[in-house]
Amino acid sequence: MLKHGILGLLNYHDMTGYEIMEVFRDSLQFFWNAQTSQIYRELQGLEQKGWVTKTVVPQMGKPDKNVYSVNESGREELLKWLADDRLNISAKVPVLMKVFFMGERDKEENLAYFKRLKKECEEFQKRLGDAPHYIDEYSRFAGDKEKPLYWQMTVDFGYRSMQTYIDWAQSCIEKLEGM
Repeated sequence: MLKHGILGLLNYHDMTGYEIMEVFRDSLQFFWNAQTSQIYRELQGLEQKGWVTKTVVPQMGKPDKNVYSVNESGREELLKWLADDRLNISAKVPVLMKVFFMGERDKEENLAYFKRLKKECEEFQKRLGDAPHYIDEYSRFAGDKEKPLYWQMTVDFGYRSMQTYIDWAQSCIEKLEGM
């Protein structure tokens, strides 16, 4: 998935690995985590597969900069991935695996867990408030007004997902406190 995310970003415009990491930090991190080392490793793999082209840009007093561009075969791979109509909805939810077995712990520890979960989800939801700014900022690379609409849809999903976690955690807290 990460490789397709990188191809998608490079489809908008050429970028360095650092710039790709910035976009992940500013927007994609709300639904997909990537470490800097993973991004650079993927870029090498994309280059080996012939999906991206690297241009070395010399810099004065600094290391040379590698700028990556998606090429035609990379764009074909991106479009092939986008055309794959499998939904890939995953039932793997680490929080639920843990909660399933929480009966082995003390009720107070579990209450603290759900309160922390609720708080972290509320904080994540607040950070999503910055997303419209980044959507506006990155819209200049999109090429048309329709593409940012899909970015807004992902933010909406993230906000709703966090609200679901918040509501569920509150319900769990109330159940435990009612015992």
